[in-house]
Amino acid sequence: MERIFDDTATAFALKTDSELERAYFLFKMIANEPLVRIGTAMTNFAIKANLPVEGLIRATVFDHFCGGVNEADCLPVVDRMYEKGVCSVLDYSVEGKDEEDPFDNALAMILKILDFVKEKEAIPFAVFKPTGFGRFALYQKIGEKKELTDDEKQEWQRVVNRFDRVCKKAYDLNVSLLVDAEESWMQDAADDLIEDMMRKYNKNSVIVFNTLQTYRWDRLPYLKELNERGEAEGFKVGMKVVRGAYLEKENDRAKEKGYPSPICASKEETDKNFDETIKYMVTKLDNISVFAGTHNEESCLKLMAIMKERGWKNNDRGVWFGQLYGMSDHISFNLADRGYNVAKYLPFGPVKDVMPYLIRRAEENTSVAGQTTRELSLLKIERKRRKI
Repeated sequence: MERIFDDTATAFALKTDSELERAYFLFKMIANEPLVRIGTAMTNFAIKANLPVEGLIRATVFDHFCGGVNEADCLPVVDRMYEKGVCSVLDYSVEGKDEEDPFDNALAMILKILDFVKEKEAIPFAVFKPTGFGRFALYQKIGEKKELTDDEKQEWQRVVNRFDRVCKKAYDLNVSLLVDAEESWMQDAADDLIEDMMRKYNKNSVIVFNTLQTYRWDRLPYLKELNERGEAEGFKVGMKVVRGAYLEKENDRAKEKGYPSPICASKEETDKNFDETIKYMVTKLDNISVFAGTHNEESCLKLMAIMKERGWKNNDRGVWFGQLYGMSDHISFNLADRGYNVAKYLPFGPVKDVMPYLIRRAEENTSVAGQTTRELSLLKIERKRRKI
């Protein structure tokens, strides 16, 4: 298979010299784990103390990893990327709260984004997190099969209603909707609810996508059982496949609570699980749609090879590749340049509210061996090519 990801001219075509320099500076900082820890602590303190740091954050890490403070702010970025064939997934990256008003606000935002999706070919998906629509502890209690109080039953019905409103609107507009995955101890309740939405709205085409975190060793068996139910009951399955975002938290909780960790024992096992899950899905495309969310070059190459072996065109069959904005441009833009379906997650929201997301991005880049090193090496090559 042709190794296409070393083409830095294509990868960074949209970056000005100053944006390239900012990216190089940020990834050099992220490569230093103690610096990330100190910077995270200082940033959290500054925001809680209402110090005037938003301008600095906005000009550096925010503008690199986010599209803007609101959906209109994102449109210039969306349009620029689409000129190169890369679509966008507008991601309202405000963390879940415990009060009802933010849940209703998140619902209103996702309904608004769906209108954007319908109007702009460059935005093929909308996305939300389950905890954007309801309390984490409520999902957890339902997943643990505990008895709900009357108030909690009414609260859960409001969560179900929010899901249904969004999924129905997506169905009416005939646009696709991604639902992100979260921690394992709340995910069972979310999975069951999303399956109900698939059963209701994925009869003729895939509208609703769930997310599989394949650092969990139980996800491929779950997917196979879900697809068997779909084939038997007449609904289609949409699935975004990722490696996972809560590894340390998952392992720490399992150790603290004394149960077997749901996480694969090694990075190699996670990689194998991801690739086997994708391989299973592409043999079932009559009933499953695939959104491969990965920053792993080898996984992308394996999926490309499967598509070639089966004689598919690069943009055939509704198979999507996805990466996060501000990361892995060498994957996204080189895939798009060769005609594959590619979408970047484009986070947005008020700077203060998006900080937990940005901190996770920095921590993940620090902890994933090779990710930051690869980004830096490609940025160096492009700086040299441009003679910066």
